[in-house]
Amino acid sequence: MTEGWLRALRFPRYFYRPARGYWFTSFLERLLESREGCFYATLDIGLTQGQVCRQGGYVRVGDVELPITDLKPTEPDRVVFFDVDRHELYEVVKHTESGFYKLKAVGLDVAPTLEINGIHMHRIKDVDPITDTLYKIRALRPKRGGVVLDTCLGLGYTAIMAAKFGASLVVSFEIDPNVVYIAERNPWSRGLADERVKVYLGDVVEAVYELPDEFFDRVIHDPPRFTSSTGDLYSQEFYNQLFRVLKPGGVLFHYTGEPRARGPPSILKGIKERLVRAGYVRVFFDRRALGFTAVKPG
Repeated sequence: MTEGWLRALRFPRYFYRPARGYWFTSFLERLLESREGCFYATLDIGLTQGQVCRQGGYVRVGDVELPITDLKPTEPDRVVFFDVDRHELYEVVKHTESGFYKLKAVGLDVAPTLEINGIHMHRIKDVDPITDTLYKIRALRPKRGGVVLDTCLGLGYTAIMAAKFGASLVVSFEIDPNVVYIAERNPWSRGLADERVKVYLGDVVEAVYELPDEFFDRVIHDPPRFTSSTGDLYSQEFYNQLFRVLKPGGVLFHYTGEPRARGPPSILKGIKERLVRAGYVRVFFDRRALGFTAVKPG
């Protein structure tokens, strides 16, 4: 049954294509500036360690030699990437008519976040992006062997962690090809190659109507911040559809952040009221995960 409706989706399947190379942040660049000779350092923003040799104004990694001045990002939180397949050095950013996207470095060996038009997609104050994701997954109360709907892919951290926590299938959607571009150049997104994670390109607000009734054990709804352009992701109709595709007894986690810090508390109140109207019970705000957990009766 699963393969049947997945093949029938009108939205194209996306197969993750990770870029290969070395990543340089301002944190790493300062380390390279302070050392001489050969030593071990992270070249993938904290995932592994590799040998780096610094001699004068050059850095050697394997058979690649790069001027150290070229490795310094133009801004402290940008990431410089050496693409070994293209033999090209560039920053992981994307300028488009719709906005500016960048892979935002937050530490030497800490998972980066995605920033779009100055808004970062994970919490980075007093918590790192992976811990932020862990809080969301724990609030979801994952079920080993369960099937998960991840509404908004982003860098894929929630989808990847859901699979790590034992999901047998994670179905995720991403509407923005620019986000996919950044994810392909983020080493921390490599888990999207996991065969249990199925990614589709398109608007989940439309795609949700093609998903089967009561199929998912868990739903992760981590949408972009509420604006006039993202309002459908916070609508009553969309919450109704998420309720429809969730199994009885299934759990929804809806990340909201702290809109009270920038707007009226009615935003959270409205979200909770719409979730209750959709049929959810035990709707409560998780202050560590900064979102609502809700259960479908059954």
